[in-house]
Amino acid sequence: MSTPEQPPQQPEQQPPSQEPQSQQPQYAQQPAYPPAPQYGEQTYQGGAPQRGYNTMAIVGFILSFFISLVGIILGFIALSQIKKSGEQGRGFAIAAIIIGFAEIVLGIIFAIIFVAIAANVGYQYSTT
Repeated sequence: MSTPEQPPQQPEQQPPSQEPQSQQPQYAQQPAYPPAPQYGEQTYQGGAPQRGYNTMAIVGFILSFFISLVGIILGFIALSQIKKSGEQGRGFAIAAIIIGFAEIVLGIIFAIIFVAIAANVGYQYSTT
């Protein structure tokens, strides 16, 4: 039995019309710009609008250092607004409420101490 002879196989070569590939990295193509809108056509402005900080929360936070009661009131109003609108600033509003209440409590404690000291000083002078 004879076996048919096969011609020796050569490694595949690129056709001469193609240039060999370079060793440089290939970068992704930049996306093309969308076509210009036609007259009267609505255009998409992209993304959801970013919500900023609630102004009342910031004002309440600042005022809570100087006028405690106003800071507390503005803090509660800001919390209500933030729940409805989804704005940022919840931390400022809570801080305004906490700082305002803390200042009122400290003010009451200092007032009681002051009155107690003043009453004792007045009592000592009258007994001599």
